[in-house]
Amino acid sequence: MTPAPAPKTAAPAPEPVNLRRFALAAAVLIVIGLIVGFVPRWLSRHALAKETAELSVRSVAVVTPKPGKSGLGVPLPAEVQAYVEAPIYARASGYLKKWYVDIGETVQAGQLLAEIDTPELDQQLEQARAEVAQADAELALAKSTAERWTDLLKSASVSEQETAEKQADFALKQANLEAAKANLHRLEDLKSFARVTAPFAGTITARQTDVGQLITAGNSRELFRLAQTSPLRIYVHVPQTLSRAVEPGQSAELMISELPGKHFEAKVVRTAGAMEPNSRTLLVELEVDNPQNEILSGSYAQVRFSDSLGDPALTLPANTLLFNSEGMQVGVVGTNGRVEMHTVRLGRDFGQTVEVVEGVNAGDRVIVNPPDSLTSGMAVQVAEPTKVAEK
Repeated sequence: MTPAPAPKTAAPAPEPVNLRRFALAAAVLIVIGLIVGFVPRWLSRHALAKETAELSVRSVAVVTPKPGKSGLGVPLPAEVQAYVEAPIYARASGYLKKWYVDIGETVQAGQLLAEIDTPELDQQLEQARAEVAQADAELALAKSTAERWTDLLKSASVSEQETAEKQADFALKQANLEAAKANLHRLEDLKSFARVTAPFAGTITARQTDVGQLITAGNSRELFRLAQTSPLRIYVHVPQTLSRAVEPGQSAELMISELPGKHFEAKVVRTAGAMEPNSRTLLVELEVDNPQNEILSGSYAQVRFSDSLGDPALTLPANTLLFNSEGMQVGVVGTNGRVEMHTVRLGRDFGQTVEVVEGVNAGDRVIVNPPDSLTSGMAVQVAEPTKVAEK
């Protein structure tokens, strides 16, 4: 017999949909949508606010002060003079007998320059010698007379009055002799001036006489002119703006236009110590060696002083200056981005730039083209060079 068929089992029921998963996915999509829609707007607003804040702060261009060129490097006109120069005059009257040197010759101290024939002086000299001999003879007679009368006075052979007169006559003759000798010495000294000699070593720069010329002592007519040309004196009128930078002992360069490319070392020896009121310049004296006589006395020259006495002043562009009630000022950007107004004192004006004597330092950031409304404490931002160039 066949077995009975087994009963059929029922199919399993489908699982229920997970509502949580769908809710989570929907929430994620909503958040993503919000992020995609809100974040760009937030970023745009933030960028706009940042840009607005940046634009509200004034953008400025800055420059830093630069060292200016020292005025001492500029050649200044100078006058070359002999170290010692003197005219030679005659002290004895007569006729020029002979001269031994001419212009351009170098002479030594005491060297004979010329001789003067002095016939009248020679006669006066002979007369003075005779007067000395006469006074000497009179003195000898007065001395013996005074001694003899002094001996007679002891025996009462003469009176005291007569003896006193003889003693006085002896003293008078002594004085006459001394006077005659003094006159003789004077004439001998004058005679020595018949030989005209050089008072110091130098070069004869002028001869104003010739053989046979009448020479009169003290007529202010010079015979020769003598100049000592090594070393030489150099005189320079330094402008008032540079006067503080020049002091004794400072070195300098001397330049002569006739000797291009050749510089002579000079040295400041003294200054006048006061300004000339007419030109507002300081007279400075220098010395320069001239062993080869390359530099001629009386020449025009130029002098350039060294810059060894300190750093030159700082300079700023002229468009950084701001004139207000506080005086001449510049705006300096501090490390905190705030403006600091500095009062400055100006020196020389070079046109596009000016010399600033005080008020700024080498590392300061000075605002270019400052507005009139610029004040201390104002917040600014330094523009980039490219942006400044574009503006």
